[in-house]
Amino acid sequence: MVSADQPLNIALLSYRGKPHCGGQGVYIHHLSRALADLGHHVEVLSGQPYPILDHRVPLHQLPSLDIFNDAHPGRMPGFWEVKSWADAAEVGSFMTGAFSEPLAFSIRAWQMLRTRVGDFDLVHDNQSLGYGLLAIERDGLPVLGTIHHPITVDRQLELEHARSPLERLGKRRWYSFTRMQARVARRLQRIITVSESSRDDIVRDQGVPRRLMHVVPVGVDPDQFRPMPGVERRPGQIITTASADVPMKGLRYLLEAVAKLRTERDVRLVVIGKPREGGATAKTIASLGLSQAVEFISGVPDERIVELYAASSAAVVPSLYEGFSLPAIEAMCSGTPLVATTGGALPEVAGASGQTCVLVPPGDSEALASALTQVLDDPAMAARIGAAGRERVISRWSWRRTAEQTVEHYRALLDEWQPSP
Repeated sequence: MVSADQPLNIALLSYRGKPHCGGQGVYIHHLSRALADLGHHVEVLSGQPYPILDHRVPLHQLPSLDIFNDAHPGRMPGFWEVKSWADAAEVGSFMTGAFSEPLAFSIRAWQMLRTRVGDFDLVHDNQSLGYGLLAIERDGLPVLGTIHHPITVDRQLELEHARSPLERLGKRRWYSFTRMQARVARRLQRIITVSESSRDDIVRDQGVPRRLMHVVPVGVDPDQFRPMPGVERRPGQIITTASADVPMKGLRYLLEAVAKLRTERDVRLVVIGKPREGGATAKTIASLGLSQAVEFISGVPDERIVELYAASSAAVVPSLYEGFSLPAIEAMCSGTPLVATTGGALPEVAGASGQTCVLVPPGDSEALASALTQVLDDPAMAARIGAAGRERVISRWSWRRTAEQTVEHYRALLDEWQPSP
């Protein structure tokens, strides 16, 4: 039994952890650092791309076969690369058309942790939800899961945007791993998610009992994401984050809105992220004639992102759905006026339209263009919304608060822990 004030030994799992773009790497970096600040010992187990961690947090690299790397996505590994049954599971799952990383990573994590059961008080899994977690529990380590939002939402949006029956079939096979995630989630004893909206969707889509679900919002560092008075906002510069080239992020609708705005004014879009070569975003930019108006920036540290927020007249989250949205609170904390959709948890996060942000319906480029026109044409309103947005974020969210609340659930899990039969 661990006493209420005793520091915990935590194994934090993430099947991938891209450092500067995408929620998983950001979550792992900041949560592990905040837990270390509270005096706990955290070790991170991750597949590639690997997260960047505080010097106090050891990283154990559990490399996948890197089938879905940025340079050659969907490559078929050579037979000489298959050296374990985790590798075999990854290749076999991939050959059925499924996304194979979560399952294979969970097996690798189990294979490592089974030799170190006595070194940790618990395991915290960040959305892999692979069958290996159940083996970890059987070996005697309690597992707490984080689900940022149910991937079933991504699946549904991808199916709705599929352009042919063949593409729809491919999407169904790709997202077949979500059945595993739902089965595993229902068998864990405690799960945290990041918003009330996500909790409702997880209960509905994945059948997880509501009593197992607990809300712990993610955070932001207000000393890092802050207004920069010495940096002038560039008229017409708009900033957004697109961590993945997928329909759910709604970038297509923002691009259409930018094209509409450019018929009347000079605007420029900065996208934090990297488009897939030959992907939907690149094709949309070419068809709209926006190649000179859109700049993609990737692999830069947070300090550079803060500078870009400070230099932008508006930030946009055009997503069709968000389980929380780190880019929303980072933009708001930076004092940049935010235009966002009402998809998923965004109203819960961003607040009231016209007060701390401007909200529009998801998938509506006309509404996005109108909202951006309003913000760009009324600097006084934009400044008021930007200041109110920062105040909202500071009063509600920080990574320290996220870590403190997460530790409360660690201790609750340890108190109620019943090993799997």
